[in-house]
Amino acid sequence: MQKVLIITYYWPPAGGPGVQRWLKFVKYFRDFGIEPIVYIPENPTYPMTDASFEAEVPEGITILKHPIFEPYALAGLLSKKKTQTISSGIIPTKKQSLAERLLLWVRGNLFIPDARAYWVKPSVRYLSNYIQEEGIETIVTTGPPHSLHLIGLQLQSALGVRWMADFRDPWTSIGYHSKLKLTKRSQAKHKALEKEVLQRADGISVTSYTTKKEFEALTTQPIKVITNGFDAVTLPATKLSDKFTLAHIGSLLSGRNPEALWQALQALQQEEPSFAADLEVVLAGKVSEEILETITAYGLKDAVRLPGYISHGEALQLQRESMVNLLIEIDSKETQGIIPGKLFEYMAAARPILAVGPAQWDAASIVETTQTGHSFLYTDMVAIKKQLLSWYRQYKAGELQVNPTDLEQFTRKVLTKKMAAYLASLH
Repeated sequence: MQKVLIITYYWPPAGGPGVQRWLKFVKYFRDFGIEPIVYIPENPTYPMTDASFEAEVPEGITILKHPIFEPYALAGLLSKKKTQTISSGIIPTKKQSLAERLLLWVRGNLFIPDARAYWVKPSVRYLSNYIQEEGIETIVTTGPPHSLHLIGLQLQSALGVRWMADFRDPWTSIGYHSKLKLTKRSQAKHKALEKEVLQRADGISVTSYTTKKEFEALTTQPIKVITNGFDAVTLPATKLSDKFTLAHIGSLLSGRNPEALWQALQALQQEEPSFAADLEVVLAGKVSEEILETITAYGLKDAVRLPGYISHGEALQLQRESMVNLLIEIDSKETQGIIPGKLFEYMAAARPILAVGPAQWDAASIVETTQTGHSFLYTDMVAIKKQLLSWYRQYKAGELQVNPTDLEQFTRKVLTKKMAAYLASLH
């Protein structure tokens, strides 16, 4: 088998979407002739954990660990709660405190490309000997955090190994990047590092066609789109919710606030008999205060349930028992290429998806072409209301369902086969 070294920050017991992509590739790599070796921090600071993922780590694989220094621990002395909030991706857009503004400035200007940058040099020293002793010819770095790509860059330069850089999200074009209060000098440094990584990596993988198009303007190196996906496993039968439950899994950042959806729900409560009694909105994960305030303003507070972070198994259960699953993205050009990992599990759950996001959104195209739901713009209140009313009447009649098509291409095993073939092509 070909040995491939995978350098990742997120690994079980990390929770959330960041851990799943390479955990799933590692889970199936041996079926396609790759022996994965995983390098992770010994003492990471994860914004959330989920021990259930540990059961998916294949037996007998080599996992290398090395200590990491993370300044989030020091920042926590200033404001532990605000530090955890920002590190999890929730950046308030209104009423930022002095501590929040300071933390954002420090994060953007002192830690370039990110707060894990102090792991680069010790990792290069540690891995250089291991790579030579084990005869490893191929390495993978996955970001964010994008500082891990600098490990790949330096190992490639020093040892001549083949290096593939995997981007689960864009770098300088991602939405929150503009909120880091960057100086012109810091912005230029971010862009220079991004360009160097893209031009030096032997291969690049991304999760959306929009990100591929953006990167093609910066490099002529090969770029492969390999989306996230879902495990094709048979789960126990699930009883559907008795309520007209709309569920959202994952963080609802301040910018993910589709007022058209809340307006539509408010209107249906006022106009449709029994709708208010039947409605339940479950928001599982971190939810920003701004969104909760908006929901309250539209009279929906009593319909909303906030279970907080739930395990992956519980998330799968909620997706399958809900009447409708919500997919919400920030309404901006920068998010057109963001395809949330939960989309694919929503699709596998075979419940209708109501997506709200930007125009020309890659995720919207997937929802429509697979016939797993419908996507709307932030201005589409009337259309959202009409669709919800149609689904509500089907729910009342016991007939609410979808008939997905062409989902096999998004199974984790098929995607791992594509990734293994791409890695082999780089030699």
